[in-house]
Amino acid sequence: MNNDERKYVGSVQQLYSARVVRFEEGRADGMKAVVVKNGSLNFIVMADKCLDIAEISFKGENVSFLTKPGLQGRNQYDTNGAEAQHSIMAGGFFTCGLQNTGGPCNSNGTDYAMHGRLRTTPCEHLCVDTVEENGDTVIKISGEMRDSMLFGRNLQFRRTITSVVGTSSIHIHDEVLNENFKSEPFCLLYHCNTGYPFLNENCYMLLDSEAIRSQTEYAEKNKDKWNVMEKPSSEDGIEEMVYMHEVRADQNGKVQATIVNPEKDLAYRLKWNKNQLKNFMEWKSNISGDYVWAVEPCNSTFEGRKVMEEKNILEILQPFEKRCFDIDICLIENFKESE
Repeated sequence: MNNDERKYVGSVQQLYSARVVRFEEGRADGMKAVVVKNGSLNFIVMADKCLDIAEISFKGENVSFLTKPGLQGRNQYDTNGAEAQHSIMAGGFFTCGLQNTGGPCNSNGTDYAMHGRLRTTPCEHLCVDTVEENGDTVIKISGEMRDSMLFGRNLQFRRTITSVVGTSSIHIHDEVLNENFKSEPFCLLYHCNTGYPFLNENCYMLLDSEAIRSQTEYAEKNKDKWNVMEKPSSEDGIEEMVYMHEVRADQNGKVQATIVNPEKDLAYRLKWNKNQLKNFMEWKSNISGDYVWAVEPCNSTFEGRKVMEEKNILEILQPFEKRCFDIDICLIENFKESE
């Protein structure tokens, strides 16, 4: 914000802010969060749930997807097998890992929770600030989570979320550090979910995909429609669809997936680096009441922890090795496919 613009405002909170709040009712009762306002872009970061993003809206209209249970904090049953389906709220962005990114399973005598435990891990060392960087005003939220156990793994997970004031983009930078004295396998998936009213049957996806693999027979039967959304349906036999894509990256490893709504002249774009996250999954459901389209960069597959162990395809962190991951969520008005 320049000095001429400041002449028009009292507090800059008229234009942008990041406020720490605590919810007080329902299953969200007690949950600590950060409510961010950046002009036309608004989002809620859950300090008690891995600094994941609960809701994203643009110009007052919702962009993200919430499951039927709605907004909720960390519950005692969150990571107990299939019970997770009662508490997974999805939201605009949630983190799967670091021990599992698929359904609940038992592998070599160890139980692994659905989508892992990281998504329910509260943040420590929360820092919320607005800073001046390279001529920009930047909203910055950071904190640390840990995936660890007695006589076992000790993985530190640090996250920094930034949003430049005056833009409609969110940048997520994550660092995973193995603080154990032995190597540790880890898997990571970013569940980035779009929903109504941004999402409707006019939407289509732009993705440079070389090959597609379907998770189920139903998904395979509908594979020719992987890049278009359909109307909600209550027909018998309808299922969710999951596809794994082999995506092309540019010479720097950069990849993007874009969901376009031409009716609203608005696009939702996710950007990442294939050198950091080698795989990409698409989750799509046009089931009435469970209407969602998600883009999911990951280092894992849809088979889950057990199969990945059997195939020996889990990524490994050496003692005190650190990996970094970067995701950009961008909302683009007046979108042109050439962009």
